[in-house]
Amino acid sequence: MSNKPIFVATHPRACSTAFERVFMTCRDTLQCIHEPFGDAFYYGPERLSSRYENDEKGRIDSGFTESTFKTILDRIEREGDEGKRLFIKDIIHYLFPPNGAPPSIAPSLERKERGVGTSSRAHPDRVSNGIINGNTNGTTNGATHGAPYPYATDAEPGNPTVIPSEILDQFHFTFLIRHPRSSIPSYYRCTVPPLDKLTGFYNFMASEAGYDELRRMFDYLCSIGQVGPGIATQSINGAETNGHATTNEHTTANGIAITNGTATTSKIDICVVDADDLLDNPKGIIEAYCNSVGIPYSPKMLNWDSEEDQQQAKDAFKKWPGFHEDAMNSCALKPRMHKKPRTREEEDSEWREKFGEKGARTIRETVDANVEDYEYLKQFALKV
Repeated sequence: MSNKPIFVATHPRACSTAFERVFMTCRDTLQCIHEPFGDAFYYGPERLSSRYENDEKGRIDSGFTESTFKTILDRIEREGDEGKRLFIKDIIHYLFPPNGAPPSIAPSLERKERGVGTSSRAHPDRVSNGIINGNTNGTTNGATHGAPYPYATDAEPGNPTVIPSEILDQFHFTFLIRHPRSSIPSYYRCTVPPLDKLTGFYNFMASEAGYDELRRMFDYLCSIGQVGPGIATQSINGAETNGHATTNEHTTANGIAITNGTATTSKIDICVVDADDLLDNPKGIIEAYCNSVGIPYSPKMLNWDSEEDQQQAKDAFKKWPGFHEDAMNSCALKPRMHKKPRTREEEDSEWREKFGEKGARTIRETVDANVEDYEYLKQFALKV
């Protein structure tokens, strides 16, 4: 069983903070790190997003103008030194150039070899506890190449991110998804009045939906054998399958054969959580997830009503105001009450009422653009 730092890769508004709160209850064994890479993605000298490009004051006020991908990895390294297993939840498109732009390695993670001028990736001997360490021989914090993207650095063949594969390999990746009909209007709401004054996100950017990047990350990790080909699942047709291969197969977009069960060439099976399944059956999904990643499950994980629990959440989530209030003010994860499924026309009508004709049209276009990627990932989701 892998004991690598767990990295929950997700997209915005996937109920991921409620999911994270479950594991924040395991303070004795897990060190949770909440969405660290957004600091570099939005605000630092290696920023990939254009959201704050013309808002220098917003970048300065964030307190993260000096954050690079290396400083974030260094911070994660330090937190890993406490002896607990790391549990990182983050928006995976923070590691990608937006709008499908071709990637290259972040300048702070680039290294010049002995002054020859040929660049190289971070080497395994510079990695400990899953995080790069050491100096970058003059190419630190992106100062050599400036910002924002594109960087004047080399790409790593096949790697769709700005993080070297040697570093990605140090993490135990899992995935969390939610149907875009739920996530997109929730995200849109955070970018328009009155909530935008709290979030600081004053316009909706469809490029931040995150499904395309999540799917590409999934396929890349499968293609290099870092996860899979087994699929983590509690049961299929009533039969326990962890540790056993079945004949229920899927194929990734790269043609990688995926088999339910965990008889794999990788020590890490594919673990995809669908937020709707999580909300319908918290106990079953969390127990199956724990079984996959090697965390002891306890029903106590589904409750966080102590003063210490609430203070921990406030401290962790304060840097993203307006996005996490529901999860921050919650005290447990319980099965939701079922609602009658809505038709497409009913959804459009609700969105028009809340956001106007233009807003509803933008939401519908963005939902429709991401359904295919969601459904692709959904076929690998935990079944309990």
